[in-house]
Amino acid sequence: MLKFYYNKRSPMARRVWRGLLEKQIEFEPIVVNLNGDQMAPEYLELNPFHHVPVIVDNGFRVIESLAILDYLEAKYPAPALIPKEPQQKATVKMVQLVSSNELLPKAISFIFKEPDSPIYIQAKQHIHTVFQFFTTTLGENLYFGGETLSLADIVAGTDIYLLAKSGFNLSEYPKLNDWYERLMEREAWVHTQLSTEEFEQFKRVFLIIQTRKIRQASRT
Repeated sequence: MLKFYYNKRSPMARRVWRGLLEKQIEFEPIVVNLNGDQMAPEYLELNPFHHVPVIVDNGFRVIESLAILDYLEAKYPAPALIPKEPQQKATVKMVQLVSSNELLPKAISFIFKEPDSPIYIQAKQHIHTVFQFFTTTLGENLYFGGETLSLADIVAGTDIYLLAKSGFNLSEYPKLNDWYERLMEREAWVHTQLSTEEFEQFKRVFLIIQTRKIRQASRT
């Protein structure tokens, strides 16, 4: 059986968790506590970069959420989460990359920086640009890949979830807001939502990890 190493509070892990549930893949969940378990020698053998998620499928290990989602789609093709039509397929990959490279870093700044700081203000402006792009890309479709859920929706929806939990007002983007609410009603998404306390724990753990990284960098 496929083994899924994760922590519920990790947005990267929730991407894969939702992918597994949406594709109805049977798996063994293995919780990695991010207060030190990720640094254990046996876990570092799986992921030397001490991140979650990791999957091990019949002895084959995959790290990095986007790579895992691609693997799951190739290995377990039904139900399909990547369209076959070339333009739709490109759109799905494009949205995944924009969400990962443009949205998520700015979402982190929005959550953790002071509202009057230049970094926060710039992040909010950049998020607005991303949301305008997403609105245009979505068009009149139910999902980014057309009328059915795709990997783009899983990745972008999981990243936007962080902003929604932090009080970002999605109602200024009606089409995107409708799409997001549609996602939140799906069984896999209801099952993987964070409570308010779990979200606060995510923020505390994130700050601890970032502090460790800064200290380690200062020693080198």
